[in-house]
Amino acid sequence: MPDSIILDGAIIHTVKHSMENSSGSKTPAIQFENLTRKFDNVIAVDNINLSIPKGCFFGFLGPNGAGKSTTINMLIGLIKPTSGKILVLGHDISKQRIDVKRMLGIVPEHLNLYDRLKGREYLEFSGALYGLKREEAISRTREILSLLEIDGEKFITDLSLGMKKKVSLGAALLHKPRILILDEPFTSVDAISARKIKDILQTMTRSGVTIFMSSHIMEIIERLCNQVAIIHYGKILLSGSTQELLRGERKDTHHTLEEVFVDIVGVDSEGANLSWIK
Repeated sequence: MPDSIILDGAIIHTVKHSMENSSGSKTPAIQFENLTRKFDNVIAVDNINLSIPKGCFFGFLGPNGAGKSTTINMLIGLIKPTSGKILVLGHDISKQRIDVKRMLGIVPEHLNLYDRLKGREYLEFSGALYGLKREEAISRTREILSLLEIDGEKFITDLSLGMKKKVSLGAALLHKPRILILDEPFTSVDAISARKIKDILQTMTRSGVTIFMSSHIMEIIERLCNQVAIIHYGKILLSGSTQELLRGERKDTHHTLEEVFVDIVGVDSEGANLSWIK
C-alpha cells in the first residue's frame, strides 16, 4: 500500500523509491541502491533507493543543500559513495566507470569548459573524445552550432553564460548518449533557444533516451518531466508520476508542482519579510 500525503484536503498517494518502468524493460536506466554519502559527520545523501526506467524524463527536485548535487556527482563518477551502489543500464559505476561514462551526456550546473578553444573546436574535440570519426564530429558540430545559433568561431571565454551553456549541451549530445544528465540546463538561456532545447530533449525521450534533470524552475519540471522525486536533508521524500502527484486522488483537484513541493518540504513562509519592507 503506497504512502500518502494530504494536500489541501486531497489525498495524494506517493510511490517511494520505486517507479514503474513504462518501457517494459526489466533493467532500469538508473538505479540507486542504499546510496549514501558522508562528508565527515555530515550525511549529504542518506540511504536512498530509486529506480528510473528507460526513456523517462525524470525531474530531481530539492531545496538548496538537500543533496541533489552530491547525488549527481556520484552518478557521473566525480565522487564515490560512502556506501551503496549505483547501476547505470545494469552497469555498476564503481566497477565499470569508463563504460558508464561512454553512455552518459552531462551538462553540469557549474561549467568548466576550455576557454581558449573556439566553440566549434570544443565541440569537435568533445566528439573526438567520445570516439566519433572526424567527419562525423565536424558534421554534427555544424548542426549544433546552426540549430542553437552559436557563433562557433568565438573563443569560449568571450561567450555569454547562456552561450556557454548551449556549447556544453551540444558537447553532451554529440555522441548520442543513452542517458542525459542535466543540472540547471536552462539557466541564462534565452527563450528561443530554450524552446529548441526542450524540443530536442522531448525527441530524445521519445527515441528511448533517459533524461535526469535537476532544476529549481518548477514550471519546466512540471511541463517536461513525466516522473519526479523530491529530496530533502539527503532523503527521498516523494517520487512518482508527475501527473499523479499534481492530480491527487480527487480528479477534480489540481495542484502545481510548486504547491506539492512546498507542502512536502514543509517551507514556513510566515514572517518571511525584511523589517524595512512592509
